[in-house]
Amino acid sequence: MIDAAHARELDALVSSGGNFLEVLPDPDYCREALSRLKLRVHIDIVLSSQMLVPAEGDVLLLPAQTRYEMAGGVTETSTERRVIFSPEVEGPRIGEAWPEWKIFTELAATTRPEISRLVRFTGTPAIREEIERAVPFYEGIAGLRRFGDSVQYGGRHLCPDGRFPTPDGRGGFSAVDPPALERPDGAFSVATRRGKQFNSMVHERMDGFNGAMREAVLMSPYDADRLGLPDGTPVELRAGERSYRGKVLRAPLVPGNLQVHWPEGNVLLDETRRSPQARIPDYNAVVTVRAL
Repeated sequence: MIDAAHARELDALVSSGGNFLEVLPDPDYCREALSRLKLRVHIDIVLSSQMLVPAEGDVLLLPAQTRYEMAGGVTETSTERRVIFSPEVEGPRIGEAWPEWKIFTELAATTRPEISRLVRFTGTPAIREEIERAVPFYEGIAGLRRFGDSVQYGGRHLCPDGRFPTPDGRGGFSAVDPPALERPDGAFSVATRRGKQFNSMVHERMDGFNGAMREAVLMSPYDADRLGLPDGTPVELRAGERSYRGKVLRAPLVPGNLQVHWPEGNVLLDETRRSPQARIPDYNAVVTVRAL
């Protein structure tokens, strides 16, 4: 979608949550793409930097309710497949804010009136009832009503007794050919790391786990000593025409590898480098290091 917007092939973009400008490689490319849209609609519970990108067309901001404000409650899913009921919490409400599900269903109903009766719901309990009818795997989700209610989708065990839901009962493996990893002499492989943040929203400038500030360039002690770079040395990382400035911080890394924080380090990333099938960006780079 961002590529299409950049090529002026997209008329409108409806963005619910998230922040393309912060999460995608090459922020300048993304900013230019967002600016070329005729209509941009942002649905969120907070302001974000992508909303403030000037556009050639109109930009609409639609305030959404938080999960704790939604009448009828919502659900969250834990890592062990447990769907947990999250009830509405009483408190003041912003009158203009809608539940996120209602924004999308009204958009669908208004755009296609012939299906409006199928996509309009009376509340989240009705949505959970339809989920259970449409996806038997989620049996029990319609009964979640009170704090503490939960259900494990698919039952306690998936593939009990080691049998998969395939014709022969066996799991299938697919062979893949990983790309060749090449790093010129004197160059470093950079990985982007997360720290003291939720998605792209940074909570604190320092990561309490390792003392790294947001501008830290994590480097192995071997490489730092070899290059004569004490902790705190200002350095520039360069990948072709792309550059990033930070400060050295020794860390337990394999020599030849660096880490910088994401999304700050996105300026080093080439937006054209993506996996061939899924088109997922490569959040790594090969760089040279120069002391400033």
